[in-house]
Amino acid sequence: MKLPFSNEDKSKALSFGEGLGEVASDKRKKLRRIEIKTRKLSNQIFSGSYHSAFKGRGISFSEVREYQYGDDIRAIDWNVTARNRKPFIKVFEEERELTVMLLIDVSQSSFFGTQNEFKNHIIAEISGVIAFSAITNNDKVGVLFFSDTIEKFIPPKKGKTHILRIISEIYDFHPKQTGTNLPEALKYFNNVVKKKSIAFLVSDFLSKDSQQEKFQKDFKKSLSIVGKKHDLIGLHIYDEREANMPDIGLAKVVDSESGKEFWIDTSDKALREKYAKTFHENVRSTKDLFGKSGAQLESVKTEDNYVISLMNMFKKRESKR
Repeated sequence: MKLPFSNEDKSKALSFGEGLGEVASDKRKKLRRIEIKTRKLSNQIFSGSYHSAFKGRGISFSEVREYQYGDDIRAIDWNVTARNRKPFIKVFEEERELTVMLLIDVSQSSFFGTQNEFKNHIIAEISGVIAFSAITNNDKVGVLFFSDTIEKFIPPKKGKTHILRIISEIYDFHPKQTGTNLPEALKYFNNVVKKKSIAFLVSDFLSKDSQQEKFQKDFKKSLSIVGKKHDLIGLHIYDEREANMPDIGLAKVVDSESGKEFWIDTSDKALREKYAKTFHENVRSTKDLFGKSGAQLESVKTEDNYVISLMNMFKKRESKR
């Protein structure tokens, strides 16, 4: 069951810096509130875990200093020691700069929610928190918006202005298409981002083609290619009603990506069980595909606290190092 994004909610979408007058002012204020919220979460909760979970490319020479008791003698710089007639050691530091890419699903199915929030709102907040965590660690951040086509690509850069642009785009993006093409998004990303990066694929992983053999083959191939080159993490955002159909009798539903309308009898227990089984089988098969590609997939329900989900994801990564 998918519901369209209401006109009221669309009218509240952000458009930072666009237009004049009261409407533009309200949008700037809303963006500022979102910035404060996501920055606070990033600074207080995620920055340390982010730093630990995502290491730099290696270490590089920083300076030499006089030897101190307890220092590793293998780090002694013998040339400097000879010149100064007392021991000096080489000091190294981690090369922290990373490239973080957010691959964000903006298909129509993300404009759905029956609990506290629409899926696209959760996707936006999570993406904002990750972006601020990355920029706090002096990493570059870029974004790829996709539906069943590539909607927009923002190359990775540093800086607060760039991050605010990204946050604004995430909350105010209006896709041209309604469907979902995950293999195409991964293929495009792999082609345009040459440098190894940490890539977050944020999606509900719903596609009209997901049950077809060709889709599974293409998706598996794309995951495998990206997984070998980049550090790929999938964040699966879903609503409770996508996992379990409520018993509300005869109901008219709309497929938000195709626009098709049809009636279903939700009082049919067999139908509800099949609905739930299909959902969980899809999640399981998707996790298997990620795992076989050396990637990671975490599921986040819209009504749950995504902070806990992200912290668990960070801890899992730390424990594997």
